[in-house]
Amino acid sequence: MKQISTVADMRLALSQIQGSVGLVPTMGYLHAGHLALVDRAKRENDVVVATIFVNPTQFGPNEDLARYPRDLHRDLTNLSAAGAEFVFTPSVSEIYPEGSCTYLVVEGLSDKLEGMSRPGHFRGVATVVAKLFNIIPADRAYFGQKDAQQVVVLKRMVRDMSFRHEIVVVPIVREADGLALSSRNVYLSPEERQSALVLSRTLFMARDLYEKGERNAREIRSSMRALLETEPMVKPAYVTVSDPETLEELEWVEGKALVALAARVGTTRLIDNILLGE
Repeated sequence: MKQISTVADMRLALSQIQGSVGLVPTMGYLHAGHLALVDRAKRENDVVVATIFVNPTQFGPNEDLARYPRDLHRDLTNLSAAGAEFVFTPSVSEIYPEGSCTYLVVEGLSDKLEGMSRPGHFRGVATVVAKLFNIIPADRAYFGQKDAQQVVVLKRMVRDMSFRHEIVVVPIVREADGLALSSRNVYLSPEERQSALVLSRTLFMARDLYEKGERNAREIRSSMRALLETEPMVKPAYVTVSDPETLEELEWVEGKALVALAARVGTTRLIDNILLGE
């Protein structure tokens, strides 16, 4: 595996590649969910390029950029073992040269769900992914379903901006007890981690209600909030049953629906989701 840190060197390396390229963008501190993306990319492409870049523009002023977990040596070891051929590890100044003032906004999707409490977050996400797509013209780019709104935003960006990349969505990877894998799980104390299990239990309950015939989205949301409130360490930010393409709240589930939630467990903000009607 070759580690590359500059745009010029990344473009030079890719110019010498023949065959399909799969791109796996990450912010590092990799877990099994990230490695599932690499595995899928490895199976579907001739060459896999992973990226590790903690993107400052998607963090708000009171968010955890400074303490976001990092372990580059471990990440490189894991990516090499997983079979990635290249890993792009640019500096902030390489991605955002001095005086950078150009951003990409996917309107109508970026201000819902996560965007309600994290203004500017998806402007940062769309901008950095667009830049990575320009640097690395891969055939496919791999993202996890756990960041469901991110997937929706990026799919629309790709369509609207005519990027060549096919967005491939990989299912959520969970711990045996149901907790969705997240780099931020490291922040949880043992007691907080136990309390955090209510997030997945709430989603699974919503799925059970749907499978038993419940189609009233308001009733599903109400039942979800009630279960979340049984854990005093969990402070919900939102609970939503929405259209999986427009993210508009549903009153009635007639086809597919995205059931998503966000909550603060102690000082750690976690998100999770499931899809109904697949």
